[in-house]
Parts: sequence; C-alpha cells; structure tokens
Amino acid sequence: MQKLFDEVGSLDARCYEEFFLSEDTLMEHAANGMASFIREKFQKKSTVIIVTGSGNNGADGIALARLLYGDYTVSLLHAKAAKSPMAQLQKKRADALGVPTLTQLQSCDVLVEAIVGTGFNGSFDAKISQLIQDMNNSNSYKIACDMPSPRFYADTTLTMGALKKALFLDAQKEYVGNIKVLDLGISRALYERESNWHLLDETDLQLPHRTKTNSHKGTYGHLALLSGEKLGASVMAASAALRFGSGLVTLVGYEKEQLLNIPAELMYAHALPKTTSAVALGMGLGSELSEKEILQFLANNLPLIIDADLFYMKIIVKILEKKNILLTPHPKEFVSLLKLTNIADITVTELQNERFKYVELFCEKYPHVTLLLKGANVIIGQGETFYINPHGSAKLAKGGSGDVLSGLIGALLAQGHTALHAAIHASLAHTKVAKNYTGADFSLTPMDLIEGITKL
Repeated sequence: MQKLFDEVGSLDARCYEEFFLSEDTLMEHAANGMASFIREKFQKKSTVIIVTGSGNNGADGIALARLLYGDYTVSLLHAKAAKSPMAQLQKKRADALGVPTLTQLQSCDVLVEAIVGTGFNGSFDAKISQLIQDMNNSNSYKIACDMPSPRFYADTTLTMGALKKALFLDAQKEYVGNIKVLDLGISRALYERESNWHLLDETDLQLPHRTKTNSHKGTYGHLALLSGEKLGASVMAASAALRFGSGLVTLVGYEKEQLLNIPAELMYAHALPKTTSAVALGMGLGSELSEKEILQFLANNLPLIIDADLFYMKIIVKILEKKNILLTPHPKEFVSLLKLTNIADITVTELQNERFKYVELFCEKYPHVTLLLKGANVIIGQGETFYINPHGSAKLAKGGSGDVLSGLIGALLAQGHTALHAAIHASLAHTKVAKNYTGADFSLTPMDLIEGITKL
C-alpha cells in the first residue's frame, strides 16, 4: 500500500526548509533517477530525444539530457523556450556541454516527454498538439517525465518524489503506462508525510482462508440477497458469494416459480432467514418490488451492500440512515446518488474529471457509509480514509462483472469482516481474477470470474 498526494510542492518545500536540500539538488536526483532507468533498460549509444517545455518539467528533461550525453546519442527538442529559472539554468549547463538541439522530431530508440508535467490545466496550441501526435506515432519507447502531458501515450511514467492522485484518474489510465516513483535525494519514507489517500498493491489482498478445523457452514456466515426483476444478476452475485467463502447463501423473493430456477447450491426463501448475517440488494432489482417490500427486507441492523437500480430510487436517502452500509455504484449511478442526496447535480463527464472531489464530498456527508465507486480505477472511501485499486482492466467491461463484485463483498460481510475491509479485499480479488484470466481479453464472462475465484 502506497501513499497518494494531491500535490508534492509542499513536500518539496519541506525538503528545502527542514533538510536544507535546494531545488537544484532535488532536480538533479530526479534527473539521475530517469537516467538510471534509461541506463538499465537501454544500451549505451542508443538514440534519445527529450522534448521539453518552458517550466521545471522541461528543466528535468534538460538535466536528463546532460547526464546521458556522451554515453547516449542525446538530442533536445524544445517544444517551448526555457522560461523558469531552473529551466534556463539547466539549458545553460546543457549548452555548455554541447548537447545538440533539434527543430523537428526524428526517429529514436527512447523518446522522453517533459513538456508540462503536473499542475497543467490549459490546452496546447496547434503546433504542440501536432508534435504530441507525432510523438505518439513514433516507434520509440516513450517515457513521461512526472506526468504525461495531455494526449501523450507513455510506456512508462517516471514520477518525482511520491505518487500523485492525478495519475489515477480514469482518463489517465490510457496514458500513464507503468508508473515508477523516483527518489529526490532522501528516502520516500522521509519525503512523504501522512495522507488520507492510499494506492492498493496487489500484495495487499487478504483472502478469507478457513483456519478453524472445528467449524461448520454456519461459522462462515449467511448472505441473503433480495431477488428482483432480473434473476440472473442476483444469481451471479449469490454464486460469487458462495465461491468466496460464505457458508450459506439465500435468494429472497416473492415469485416461487422464478426462484425454483436457481442453481441447486443456492437456497431460496420468501422472507429473510433467521440465521442471516449480511444482506445484499440492488443487483437486478428492477422495478417489480415496492418500497414496502424493500424496507421489509431491510428491517434489521445487519451489514448491507447496495448496488445497481437502487441508486435511482428516492428510497435510497432513507436507507442511507442505516449503519454498516456499503455502496457500489458505477459513475452513472453515482451521479444519480449525488443528486438524490443533494450533494451535486452534475454530469458523468464532470464526475469523471473530478472523481476524488465528489467521493470526498459524499463521504463527508455520510461518514458511516463505505463507498466503492467503480471505474477504470476503483475508489473506495469511508469517512476521511480513501483507497484506489488501479489493477482493473478492460476485461471486466462486461455485463455481470459488477454483480460478481457485489457477491464477493457480500461474502466477506457475511463472514464478519468490516465494510471497509470487504470493499478493499473483494475489489482486489475481483481485479486479480480478471488479471489471471488467460483467454482472449474480450471473452471474460461473469461465470469465468466466479470460476477464477477457485485459483486465487
């Protein structure tokens, strides 16, 4: 698990004030980190072109050129003239060594993009936009310095000092490639401060292994799922819950003919079983059930997971008063939830541009609720604590994948885990199963996910 930060300027400032490290010192270590990465990956005399901007991101790139010059065939291409004091100083140093500059992009082995980095919110002119397009069309290995400039597709992003949250916006997943953090003259442990945001590593996953030998099915909990209009969704969730260790799983519904069609290993009932230890609803709920029937199902203090259709119903506001509740909306559902709870009236695009902000606003208003916002990078929040799971892939973009995730979460809730623990570890299991899938990337089905749980 790694810390995430909104910005690192304050961390840099602490280095200046408390550790007497200059801006120049930090920049030299950043450039050395990039140079070490290139030296480890590419042979000497490989051709390297570094495209720079006017600020300190460009300065990092110019310093890198100086460090590689002589061992590699290095050239600088200034997309913007050096303007910041550090960019001008680094250019003066590179010019003194005779590092050559180009007027247009050429073929090369390694292409480093150091145009703007973090904190850039504007847009490029036509000339730079065309340059970035040409860079993307290059067959070179592409490295982004600190943060990919808009529309630049990096194979690797070498980010400075610490991980920035902006690297994990859904829209950035297409561009960042592999992410590596470079030290800036002191250990990350000293450079970083406390943060409410964390990045989940695959090694953080804790599975619900059974260590008790003197146990029975009741030892491992009983999940009850309310079955609505679309039986398939609740069946997939229930099957996933059974696979993930829930001792008993029951579908609760009011249409006996429908429930008789469920798999033999699942139970069915018309009322909540007395041994229920957690409840789930929303998966395939549709509009068949009345508010009275839904509230009757929820007339208890059991841990609860909610997904799908319920996020469009006004009744959700009343349900949010309950304790020990976990929500798993996708962006469109979350936009509806924000509107129903009077937090914000925004579009999905606006949400995706500021996912972190709206997750924080929701968790501030409902600190007792655990939120899992689906997306290319899953965000999990509770109160003032937040996590990002970046390990998902396009394999999961298939109807029913979310129902499986709900089942995994429900299984952990039923087994007595906290809502936050259930959200984190079910999400990590979900993405790991997809990663382990060896079929074509377009062919993963919910049943493949459920079967894949057996191999975790």
